[in-house]
Amino acid sequence: MDPLLQFPLALALIVLAAKASGYLSIRLGQPAVLGELLIGLILGPTVLNMLHWPIFAGGHLGETLRYLAHLGVLFLMFIAGLEVDMESLRRAGRPAIWAGVLGVLFPIAMGLGVSLLFGFTWLEGMLIGLMLAATSVSISAQTMIELGVLRSRVGVALLGAAVVDDILVIMLLAISTALMNEGGGFWHILWVLVRMFLFLALAIWVGARLVPRLPVRVERLPISEGVMALVVVTVLFFAWAAEALGGVAAITGAFLAGLAFARSPLHQHIRDRMHTLAYTWVVPIFFVHIGLEANARSISLSGLGCALALIGTAMLSKVIGCGLGGLASGFSFIEALCLGVGMMSRGEVGLIVASVELESGLITQQIFADVVLVVLATTLVTPILLRLLYRKPAR
Repeated sequence: MDPLLQFPLALALIVLAAKASGYLSIRLGQPAVLGELLIGLILGPTVLNMLHWPIFAGGHLGETLRYLAHLGVLFLMFIAGLEVDMESLRRAGRPAIWAGVLGVLFPIAMGLGVSLLFGFTWLEGMLIGLMLAATSVSISAQTMIELGVLRSRVGVALLGAAVVDDILVIMLLAISTALMNEGGGFWHILWVLVRMFLFLALAIWVGARLVPRLPVRVERLPISEGVMALVVVTVLFFAWAAEALGGVAAITGAFLAGLAFARSPLHQHIRDRMHTLAYTWVVPIFFVHIGLEANARSISLSGLGCALALIGTAMLSKVIGCGLGGLASGFSFIEALCLGVGMMSRGEVGLIVASVELESGLITQQIFADVVLVVLATTLVTPILLRLLYRKPAR
């Protein structure tokens, strides 16, 4: 088939499958991302191997979908930055900071230890730990809303800790990819760090001083959807500058662009329009594309033990790390346990970190598939455990 005909057909099938599976997942009490990941695994080499069907043979369909998925990652990280509420983080205070920091350090340390036991190198172990550190509290927040406890001090700490967690993981990913891609001796590594620091400082200054004012001015101009055109251009430029000038991952630039526009008076307008633009097609393509890239068949019987060990480590490390953070902030044991369980689910950021590391050649296909299984397992288990912990109305 003509590649120009392959592309719209594949796009239609992927978006339709993503939305249908997301709807089914929500009907079953799970987040839409879970259904999108599962349908990606079914369409990918694990089951149906869609991209190798005769109708899609030839052309560059896989490469085109990879570009669209990358665009979805950038928009998703922009939205993540846009959602960061520094005022809420300030109100959450000590519990959020303690839980966020320890909730990153413990998964990295425990992930490294388990990886070394299964024969991975120190580098692979550190990268696995970094992937296990990323939290997604969207499903936890939804569950706590249904239980009526999101406004409790555990719920507020949960949301604040998620912000700290995301920022730390993104920054650590930026540092690790910059160092590992560049390599070299001491002075070269020092230059990499200085270059990265200069870029981050400049991007934060521009984001704080210049970017928030621009949407209001552009809105007055006779340009159709001028504000959203400005947003898209800024996201893409920040993403390009992050890698080309700062030597850090493009998603870091997109995240910083989100933080900048979060300060704008038109923040809500931008948020609503970007949600429509991103979640209509490129974000679902990203999640389905993860399944298209992951091959669960690469996990052998011996590798299955490693996958199960990583799933257990992912759960325990968050409960221990975030729970200790809660205890250090004056929470009771039950409150600290609820906080740790609420931070246990992995999701968008963990998948983004895994995708970036896979594209950079830093991890293998087997590790990538293991991380996808970790995300699926923790997403399924977290709401069940939260409902058990909040079973009594008195809590």
